[in-house]
Amino acid sequence: MYKFLIGLFTAVITIVSMSPHAYAVSLDNDTSDPLYLLSEQHVLSETTLTYWDNVLRLGQSISYGLNSRLSIGANVHFQQDFDGSEDGFSAVDLGGVYRVGTAAGNSANIISDVLFGLKVGGSSKVRTPYFADSTYYAGYRFGRQWAGMTLAATIKSSWVFDDVRGMAYIDAIPEAYFRLDENWRLGAQFTLRKATNPHYNQEWLGGKIVRQYGRTQYAGHLDYEFESDNLQVGVNVNILF
Repeated sequence: MYKFLIGLFTAVITIVSMSPHAYAVSLDNDTSDPLYLLSEQHVLSETTLTYWDNVLRLGQSISYGLNSRLSIGANVHFQQDFDGSEDGFSAVDLGGVYRVGTAAGNSANIISDVLFGLKVGGSSKVRTPYFADSTYYAGYRFGRQWAGMTLAATIKSSWVFDDVRGMAYIDAIPEAYFRLDENWRLGAQFTLRKATNPHYNQEWLGGKIVRQYGRTQYAGHLDYEFESDNLQVGVNVNILF
């Protein structure tokens, strides 16, 4: 299964990247791009719905562009566990993104951002790091945008201060994102998580398809987690104000 999925995503990325139909489209409203940063005084609403391992999770995020380099935001999630009692709200995530390097600032046209934030007030019933109280995180993402595609990678470290779930973990996330035409996008990513508690180690391979309608994007995604051999399906709705 592992080799099949790796081969499938590699083939899709190769075919799309060689396609003559990929062409330049505006990046201003492409909120699903892995290197997207809000413009000054713009607001982005991101609504997510996912289903994985008999758990349904709904999330809402609001972000605001303070200036051309800094955006701040908050998000919260609620999950319904159909197989157990792990129902409740996640910690409220308060964070930001600061652009430390622009494409015009170096000869390689590399964009780079610093990520930072904290999570407070998670449900004690949900035994996952994402819902844990008193979590601090910091990260770095970098990559390059072309007319028809974006390649990016993120390294993010999180520290969970919790009597039961206390741990630290690191996420490494390479991504590829293709602007097929004015309205359609295709993306793929791999997430490797290593935790001080090996029970929370994860390996995700995911793909998404995005449809653009003006300043709104609708996306569907499918993700496979190798440690648990489970699939996750979901939809995202991004609205830019």
